[in-house]
Amino acid sequence: MVEILNQLQQAVILGEPDQARELATQALESSIAPLTAIEEALNPGMQVVGDRYERGEYFIPDLMMAAEAMKAAMAVFEPVLMARREQRQVLGTVVIGTVEGDIHEIGKSLVATMLSTVGFRVHDLGVDVPASEFVAQVRETGANVVGLSALLTTTMRNQEAVIAALKEAGLREQVKVIIGGAPTNPEWAQIIGADAYAENANEAVEVVRRLLENHIRGKMGIGR
Repeated sequence: MVEILNQLQQAVILGEPDQARELATQALESSIAPLTAIEEALNPGMQVVGDRYERGEYFIPDLMMAAEAMKAAMAVFEPVLMARREQRQVLGTVVIGTVEGDIHEIGKSLVATMLSTVGFRVHDLGVDVPASEFVAQVRETGANVVGLSALLTTTMRNQEAVIAALKEAGLREQVKVIIGGAPTNPEWAQIIGADAYAENANEAVEVVRRLLENHIRGKMGIGR
C-alpha cells in the first residue's frame, strides 16, 4: 500500500499522467480508498511541486504536467467516489476567468487547474468574459472567491469593472476577489478594491486559501 502511494506521489511530482492513471488503478485494485490516495499521495505531491516552483527548481511547464498527472489520477478515483457517495473536502467555490476584451488563456487556466487539484470547486468561464457573466455565475454557484485575469494594460481596467458590478449586484461582501496578470500588481489590487493579488499559479492557491481562512476566522470572531 505504502509503495503504491509513494509511486503515485512521484508520478505527480514528475508530471507523468499515464503512470499516475495506472497507479491510481493499482491503488483501487489494492483496496486503497480513493480519499486516502488523494490525501496521502496526490495532495502531498502537488505540494512538493509547488515548493519546487517557489525555489525556482520547477517552471510553468512542470506545473502544468504535474496538474495533468493529478487530473489523470482523479479521473480514475472520481467515479468510485461518486459510487460510494464519498466526497473530497471542498475548500471553497471559485469563479475564474479572463476579463472582457482579453483572450489570454494559459495563466488563468493553470490557476484554475491548480485550485481544482487541491480541492476547490472551480467554475472556469474562459476568456473575454463580461462583468455580467461573472455576476451571474457568482449568483448561480454561491461562489466565495472570484479570480480575475488580465494580460493587457488595455483590459486590466475591466477587473475594476467586475468588482463594481459585484457591488452593484449586492454580491461583493459574499466573495473574495483575487487578481493576476502581467500588468497587474498589489498596488493595482488595492486601487480597484480587490482583496489580493497573486503573481503565479502556486501563489494564487496559497493566497486563496489564506483569504478564505481569514474570512472564516472573521465570521467566527476569532482574533478580534
